[in-house]
Order: sequence, then C-alpha cells, then structure tokens
Amino acid sequence: MNGVSLSRWTMSYFTAALLALLGTEVLMVAGFGFPSHGIQAPETLVLVHLVAVGWLSILMCGALNQFVPVLVARPLVHPELPVVALALLISGLACLLVGFLRMAGYPVGALPWLPLGAVGLTAGFALTIWNLGRTMWTARPIGLPAWFVVAGLVSLAGVISLGTIFSLALGGWTTNSTLMRLTSAGIPFHAALGLGGWLTFTAMGVSYRLLAMFMLAPEEEHRTSRIALLTGSASILVLLVGGPLCLLILERSATHPLVISLALATVSLAFYGYDIIRLYRTRRRQRIELNARMAAWALGGLGLATILLLVVTISGEIDRRIGAVAFLLAFGWLTGLGLAKLYKIVAFLTWLECYGELLGRRPTPRVQDLVDEPRALPWFWLYFGCVGAASIAALLDGSLAFQIAALGMLVATAAICKQFISIRTLGSVPASMLPDDAVARLRLFLPILQQSRR
Repeated sequence: MNGVSLSRWTMSYFTAALLALLGTEVLMVAGFGFPSHGIQAPETLVLVHLVAVGWLSILMCGALNQFVPVLVARPLVHPELPVVALALLISGLACLLVGFLRMAGYPVGALPWLPLGAVGLTAGFALTIWNLGRTMWTARPIGLPAWFVVAGLVSLAGVISLGTIFSLALGGWTTNSTLMRLTSAGIPFHAALGLGGWLTFTAMGVSYRLLAMFMLAPEEEHRTSRIALLTGSASILVLLVGGPLCLLILERSATHPLVISLALATVSLAFYGYDIIRLYRTRRRQRIELNARMAAWALGGLGLATILLLVVTISGEIDRRIGAVAFLLAFGWLTGLGLAKLYKIVAFLTWLECYGELLGRRPTPRVQDLVDEPRALPWFWLYFGCVGAASIAALLDGSLAFQIAALGMLVATAAICKQFISIRTLGSVPASMLPDDAVARLRLFLPILQQSRR
C-alpha cells in the first residue's frame, strides 16, 4: 500500500452500499418501478436513485477514499471527513427517496423532502470531492489512473448540480423559467453524466490500477490509455458544456451534444477495452483469481451495453429501450464489477487490518486464504446469468420474467454478501493463524480500533 494508512470508514461505506443494493433488488422483485412502471415514473426514480446513489455512488466514494491515496501515494488530506460525508449521503438519499414516494402519492408528510435530499447529497458529495481533490492536488504530478478519477469527479459535480436544480424545481422551490426548462429537458444529461461520466469513467481509472495490482500485470502507461482518457474527458466536457448551451442559450434540441458525446465515449471504451485485454494477457499471476474472472464478465456487460446503446440510438428506439440499456449498464457492468472487486478488496483490507502488523513476527495467511472461491463461484454465475435474463426481459417488456430474474439476482447477491461476512470474520482461516485480537474480527463494518499487538 506504499505506506498509506487504511481509510477507517471504508467498510462502513461498503456495508451501506450493499444494503442499498439488496433493497433495490427487493423492490424489483416486488414489481416496484421499471419495467412495471414507466421510465420517468416516481417509482422508477426511487429505484434509479437507490441503485445509482445508494449502491454505486456510495460504493465508489468508499473505494476512492481508500484507493486514491494508493494512486497518488499520499494519505487523505482530511481523514476525518469520510464519516461526515457518509452520514450526509445517507440522510440526503433517504429524504430524496421519500420525496419521490410523495410524488407517487404515498402519505409521507408535507416536509420539502426533495430539496432536503438535494442539500444532504450535495453536501456529502461536495465534501468527498474536496477531500479527494485536495489529496490529488498535493500529490502533483499524478498518474494516468488518477486523471480518470479527476474527470469522474468533475462529472460528479455536474451530476449534483443538475440534480439540485431538478429537486428544487420538482419540490416547488423555484419557478424560474430557465431552471424549469433545464429540468424538463436535462434528464438525459443528468443520467449520462452519472452512469457514464462519474461511475463508468471513474471505474475505468480505478480498474487500471486494481486489475494490474491484483493480477501482477505491468502498470505501464500506453498511448491507447491516454487516448481513452482524452476522448472520455472530451465526452464529459461535451455533456457539461454542450447540453446547457443548446438548451438554455441556443434553445435548440440537445440531441447533437448527446450523439457527439456517445461517439467520443465509444472511442474511449474501445481503447479501454484494448488496454484491459492487454493487462490480462501480460499478467504474471498465471492462475486468474475469481475476482478477475468475474471482472471480465462485467467488462463484457459494458461492451454489450455499449453496442446495444449504439443500436437503439441508430434505429431510433432509444426512448423505448433506454431503460433496458441503463439496467445492463448498472447491473451487468457497474454492479458486476463492484461485487467482483469487493470480493478481493474486502479480503485485502481485512488482511491488512488483522495481519499487517504481524507480518514478519509470526506465520500469517495469504490474502487468498481469507476467501473460499469454490463456495462463492456459483453465486457469481447465478448473478450474471440472472442479469442477462432480466436484461432480455426488460428489452421485451416482460415484467413477470423480469421479476423472476430479479429474484435470482437477489438470492445471488445475498449469498455473495454472506461470503463477505465470512471474509470479515476470518471464517476460512485456520485456527492456528487467527490473530489474538478476537474483538477485531467481530467488527464487520465499523473501524477496527488501533491496538498494539505483541
């Protein structure tokens, strides 16, 4: 870890994120939201924000709090801020979801839920951007993976700016004609910046380092990587500048910026895919661990989602099929990658917490000894298989089939979470290699207290 200390609240972020994922899947099984409801229905907005903010964004923030210091070989400038940001994100998300439920007609009280949610989320994300941004600023010059994170954080700033405007407009706190026009026509930019710029582009940057580190592959910067960074950043810039320019100043359709951004993003993803294939081929670790194998399936989901997005855009079916495309991106690519890498990251962090100080003093297990791959593998296969079935059902407007596939996703996710708990409690470690501090092994998601070990 280059001497960088552990982020104490990372496991708390991961736990909150996984609970949001399980909650999302429960709602999908119950037929709440897409595809049983329209893509812009309040019920669907609950699902979208529970998975995009509650699961993916909180997961990403927790991962960045730990791995940005690794990318730049500097500790977080403000190590005390992550817990404050997490509390704000959870409370803001809760208010936002209640606001959407109110829009759907549920009796949830008369508080201004949407504006309150926007305040909490904006504050939480702003603290995260400030902390990570300052950390990278102090480490100048930074490497290529960190520049992907910078572009992702810029995209996140655009997401929360648009989201705040939408919340104020929908909550009745503003009737400004410019903001109302942006609210009515700016949702595609909000979604593209969120799923594409913030989540996908940041995941690309982090995966360059994590895949290389965990597969022992060369971490050299190539021209293809720089092209992926430049074209992807240009795609984000087009969304940030071109969208508002067309909607507010030129008062024209925003189709052209979206198409240009999609073209640039496709080029970026193509070069990124080429780089990742090279990492797999040049790895020094001959046996590919489960996390890397499942990450490959997630990358396949990204490729399929990109092709599907291009097809429905060219065929003019984008309005009807965008829900299925977004589902495949969120669950086939981002969630698949998140669960796969968590399987390694949870073991890696647990090993550092329990055995890092014991290395060289007594026999310790390997990181890989903390996991049980044969037991976890079938659940990952079930998850990806059910995501594929649910994607097809969403494309064909099959609500019942989608709910059945979502049930399979829920069962698989719960079983994978059980594997995470086993890792955190050292369930696969021989008794002779268990650390002396039994209390540390019981802290599933709270920070382990720093204690001296003899």
